[in-house]
Amino acid sequence: MYSTASISVLTIVHKRHDALINLMNGLAKNSILPTELIIVYINERAYPLKDEYPFKIKSLEIDTTGELNLAKARNTAIKSSSSLFNIFLDVDCIPADDLIEQYLPYSTKNILISGRVRYLKKGFADKLGWMSQLMQNSRPDPVRKDVDQFSYELFWSLNFACTKETFHKIGGFDQNYIGYGAEDTDFGFSARNNGVAHITIDALAYHQYHPSYNPPLNHFKPIVINANQFFLKWRVWPMMGWLTKFNECGYISFKNNKITIVREPSKQEIAASLIE
Repeated sequence: MYSTASISVLTIVHKRHDALINLMNGLAKNSILPTELIIVYINERAYPLKDEYPFKIKSLEIDTTGELNLAKARNTAIKSSSSLFNIFLDVDCIPADDLIEQYLPYSTKNILISGRVRYLKKGFADKLGWMSQLMQNSRPDPVRKDVDQFSYELFWSLNFACTKETFHKIGGFDQNYIGYGAEDTDFGFSARNNGVAHITIDALAYHQYHPSYNPPLNHFKPIVINANQFFLKWRVWPMMGWLTKFNECGYISFKNNKITIVREPSKQEIAASLIE
């Protein structure tokens, strides 16, 4: 029998209808249900959703000119939450059946809690009964698989939780970051800077497969702009793996503690970086 905890689950969406439905179906299978699911749609109208889920659904819409303001969307989500304890899930993540149960013992602690993520393989949803085979059809995160406790530098927003009090102590997500890149690392640094402890627990989510870019040339300009913003704030560079590749390819140069765009990648170069 399912029980309901005074916990809200928050997600932000842009053109991810099928992924959202999978997240919701996974949430409906949890051993402990949330009070509500809050969905913030960025630069699009809310999707029509069936009224068949065992939790309240609250849909919000925000408009951010140009690039997506992911930070603003997450801040909007927690502001609209009716719960003191909130779980943030990326829309591409399907929660394990015990995700909320794993988070529940920490729901009154004023700390930042990271969960874990496994990556689903291509074609994961092709077989009948795939929702019961997520572990078998996934692989661990290659960066964090052997890390017991994530550092602040390794914080990411795919799967984490905290109280509203903790979120406000951290300062929320910095809305000066526009588009893709650095806002998660900034949040982790802000947690450390404001004396908020960060722990990692076995609350598991499965990231749904989709094509990606390596390096992420499809987000080239926002990454450069956000990297400069991050350095101005923290005096260290984020995303050095990607920035190093950009530099080696001749797209950027480092000079006087600033990244300058030498040239933007061509459409052909962006297409060549796509990993199916």
